[in-house]
Amino acid sequence: MAFMEKLISHYNVLLKQYNDLIVNAFDDKDFFEYTENLFTAHSCGIEGNSFSVNDTRELNEKGLNAILHNKSLLEAFEILDHFKAYEFAFSNISQPLTESFIKELHSVLTFNTLKFTKNSEPGEYTTTDMAAGDTLFGDHKQNIALIPKLLEQTQLTMDKGELHPMLISAKFHYHFIYLHPFRDGNGRLGRLLSNFILAKKQHPLVIIRSEEKEKYIEALKASKRHRDTAPIETFFFETAIYRMTHEIAQKKNLTQNFFLKLKPTQENEEKKKLRVR
Repeated sequence: MAFMEKLISHYNVLLKQYNDLIVNAFDDKDFFEYTENLFTAHSCGIEGNSFSVNDTRELNEKGLNAILHNKSLLEAFEILDHFKAYEFAFSNISQPLTESFIKELHSVLTFNTLKFTKNSEPGEYTTTDMAAGDTLFGDHKQNIALIPKLLEQTQLTMDKGELHPMLISAKFHYHFIYLHPFRDGNGRLGRLLSNFILAKKQHPLVIIRSEEKEKYIEALKASKRHRDTAPIETFFFETAIYRMTHEIAQKKNLTQNFFLKLKPTQENEEKKKLRVR
């Protein structure tokens, strides 16, 4: 069995366990909020936002009334905008991938932050060529012209149901990131849209942890170097497997530790006998 086939098989087995032990055991609203906080903190963290998961949860619960030390208002608005975009996307889960949808989603995602970026407008494509770090993204007009085709092909592939949802999500992510159609917010929007694709197929979100930023970027660059999306596909699968494995283990360990604390040890029982004598 080839490496990717093994990875897919491992993921599929784990997915059933994860749904049984985690997803189906939660109240839908509680699980939505848990995932929203986790995804928002890490996706914004990849872009340099300093909010921790706990900071993000507090902001979600209290809004700008939250007491957050050493945090900028711009960071808070970025998190709050991400909450709104997340909720907009998943309240429109039956919506097909179209230009109007991704533009509206981008508008929500950057509503309070893009105003600080020169020559930019929420929900509108860039009017200049783009670069990030050591990467040049090519002619912006040519890139933008390819967006409708990317959306159409991705939607068609989803509708056919022949390709694993994780592969669709990863392939889309790679192409969207390198087309880089907006002035800002492409990374956050790309991760949100990739998870929108997964959620449409009832798969859990791929939450790329902020501490995995370098591995994530390298997977994208490796895919570009080799003209093959296998590196980013592998990264997506491994990231999803890590999350499911970690959360399943966390639940089992907490449950086991609880009962271990309740169970009297032999030493404690012997001490009780001595006191009785």
